[in-house]
Amino acid sequence: MPDYSTRITLANQRALITGASRGLGAEIASVFADAGADLVITGRDAAGLEATRQVVAKKGRRCLSIEADLRTVEGPRLAGERALEFLGTVDILVNNAGVVFVENLLESSLAHWEETQNVNLRAPFLLAQTVVPKMIAQRRGKLINISSLAGVLAPEGHGAYSASKAGLNLLTQAMAAEWARYNIQANAVAPTVILTAMGRQVWGDPLKGDPMKARIPSRRFGEPVEVADLVLFLASPASDFICGQVIRMDGGLSSC
Repeated sequence: MPDYSTRITLANQRALITGASRGLGAEIASVFADAGADLVITGRDAAGLEATRQVVAKKGRRCLSIEADLRTVEGPRLAGERALEFLGTVDILVNNAGVVFVENLLESSLAHWEETQNVNLRAPFLLAQTVVPKMIAQRRGKLINISSLAGVLAPEGHGAYSASKAGLNLLTQAMAAEWARYNIQANAVAPTVILTAMGRQVWGDPLKGDPMKARIPSRRFGEPVEVADLVLFLASPASDFICGQVIRMDGGLSSC
């Protein structure tokens, strides 16, 4: 029997990761490079993208950074096309980019609602439309959508965000229903609070963070590398029979 390193590996794989200028996207890019993948990374922060690109390059992997505005229709399509030009094909698509506006429903602006849906839900659809035809042709591919526990259990003040992530969860299942026959696995990861720089800024104050941690059976928040490791597993051959799932990564919170 082969050892685990032949199953949990991305050797000779080519991946497109959105929202990779910081946070979870940057961590996923680093972990993917460790696992042997060549990358295209996208985001709106040129300096952040360059920092991630340098991390990947130091690990000996090819990496192209693309400034892309996923709020538009053209942004995702152009990013997908440029990724195909650079890589030849995209074996793994990680839809990580996302936005959130914390505001009550009656106070939400139409502009914020539309931006949230465009980035969190429409962009993954458009990117998949662009890169999946080559996955179908090669009879192999992985789609990992970064959702949120807020797409399963809606918290106060996250109406637009929760709606977008719930839509992404069902889009993931639709992708699986249509593309699993071509050996393409589509799955979503739905974390609770993860201690990225933004997560620490929002939840680092004990007055706010401690009551939330008290609700989580594990009594802590997640770390970015823990999400990245799960995404690596879903992108690797070890997960080839996992398809159409929304995996809650919440320290047991949703079991209570």
